[in-house]
Amino acid sequence: MKRIFPLGIATLVIGVALAGFLRAVENYPAGAPPLRTDFGHPNLEGVWQARNTAHFDLQDHAGAYGVSAGLGVVIDPADGSLPYQDWARVKKEQNFAQREQEDPYNKCYLAGVPRTMYLPHALQILQTDEEVAILSEYVHTTRWIPLTPLDRYPGYESWMGDSRGRWDGNTLVIETSGFNGSTWFDHAGNFHSDALKVTERLTRTAPDVLTYEARIEDAKVFTRPWAMRMLLHRATDRARLLEHECYLYAEDAGRRVVGRHPGEN
Repeated sequence: MKRIFPLGIATLVIGVALAGFLRAVENYPAGAPPLRTDFGHPNLEGVWQARNTAHFDLQDHAGAYGVSAGLGVVIDPADGSLPYQDWARVKKEQNFAQREQEDPYNKCYLAGVPRTMYLPHALQILQTDEEVAILSEYVHTTRWIPLTPLDRYPGYESWMGDSRGRWDGNTLVIETSGFNGSTWFDHAGNFHSDALKVTERLTRTAPDVLTYEARIEDAKVFTRPWAMRMLLHRATDRARLLEHECYLYAEDAGRRVVGRHPGEN
């Protein structure tokens, strides 16, 4: 039997919801988020997670095996395309064809920057006056971001790069370089080289929302810089991360595999 609520009750429910929304908006006047740390900076702490499918493909994409359909997060160029050089576009298509075997994430490698920020795993932000730490549930990934002047290390390269942060008003700006060129932006095969530079911007735009932007520069792969934008949502049901281990081989997870070791059939 279909249940029909009286108009008065429906109006009351909508009114309560609207009142809650308006209170949230009142708490976040334009350009002045009220949640601040004891040292005056916007408070970005908490457990956050993207609710999109950028991990699978940064661009608009249809559903496929193991992949939900999703809208793209590329905002520049405006058409959502990635400005690959000709040779790199061919390489991207090759990556796509071999994505199940070649995606570094599928090999349990660190996801790199910016991909770690929109993995299907939660992340946690911790901060002091002089540094910010971003932790991911995925394979104990840790990003350390100093906010004070610190020289970069010549010739440094790694999966996660070498980050430096600063405040631009209410926005945390993170500039990262020093990558090894071995990570992908997504499961669709979008990639970069060791010349990658990522400039991220994190702004708390609502009580439970961070607006995340990343500008990508890589003159070896792309014809010009490009950018993405998305929302990160705060987990209100927990205050800490869980663990997500990744095991490429079954025996690494403690499972005996018949025939893997000498003398076994």
